[in-house]
Amino acid sequence: MLRTARFMDDRAHIPVLLEETLAALAPTPGQTALDCTAGLGGHAAAIAQQIGPTGRIALCDADPGNLEHAAARIAALTDAPAVTGIQGNFADAPRRLAELDLSADVVLADLGFSSPQMADPQRGLSFSREGPLDMRFDPSSPVTAAELVNTLTEQELADLIYELGEERDSRRIARKLIEAREAGPIETTTQLAEIVRSGARPQQSRGRDRGRRIHPATRTFQALRIAVNDELGSLAALLEAVKRTASASLEKSWLRPGARVGVISFHSLEDRPVKRVFGELAQRGLAQLVTRKPITPTEAEVQANPRSRSAKLRVIELTPRA
Repeated sequence: MLRTARFMDDRAHIPVLLEETLAALAPTPGQTALDCTAGLGGHAAAIAQQIGPTGRIALCDADPGNLEHAAARIAALTDAPAVTGIQGNFADAPRRLAELDLSADVVLADLGFSSPQMADPQRGLSFSREGPLDMRFDPSSPVTAAELVNTLTEQELADLIYELGEERDSRRIARKLIEAREAGPIETTTQLAEIVRSGARPQQSRGRDRGRRIHPATRTFQALRIAVNDELGSLAALLEAVKRTASASLEKSWLRPGARVGVISFHSLEDRPVKRVFGELAQRGLAQLVTRKPITPTEAEVQANPRSRSAKLRVIELTPRA
């Protein structure tokens, strides 16, 4: 297990859109909830308090350290619900829940990673901290960011950085990476960040923080992290499982009739498919949009927790089938 304990301070990670998420998902006593991305249990603990001792909460996380911490946090609550742990990628959560003969009334997928993961230099997620070029959420996964950076072709690197990082200077950065590899493998976060900085032009942020300067390596690190953890593939699999269940007339499935499903995304590559799938289900009469427009953080929340600034929450309620 990776050295995560020293970074596991609940105060170090603030769950985004917490009150808004509780209001939109509306968990009630006795229900079963699934937190697809439990992290340190911030959202899960709040949901657990709503479903109470007659309920059950299933926690899924690729990081075994996170999962252990979140489960212990909920077990320590007064009148805690039953806890079920699922270690692995959240794409497998629907199948695993069904295998456990559980059906969820409430489902949440918070697609952001936890602040302690970012703060741990051994994770290799931050370009501001010296660490190995890893980026895996699940330490047992076979592919690291170092492997991608040091083995992909220039064209493959350019495509990956452009498509997953939406980086306009992807070709310049890919060329710099190939040149740097000639002197030896790229092995650390700060080494990668410096190479990217040398190939990328200054950029401005988008959205609500338009005009704010961002670090030149931000989008390249995002692209590699998404690729290493197959984040978009996992999201697509989860959304497909929701669509399949909403479209089928099943006596028993991983989602109960009328279940509410919420997703918190942090960039357009995540939000677009969520918006598309939720909208499609609503148009087909298979779900109702609980949030007709995405819920975003208040200015007060962004001030208190700057990492929340790009968060968007979308929630649907499945239509019970006749």
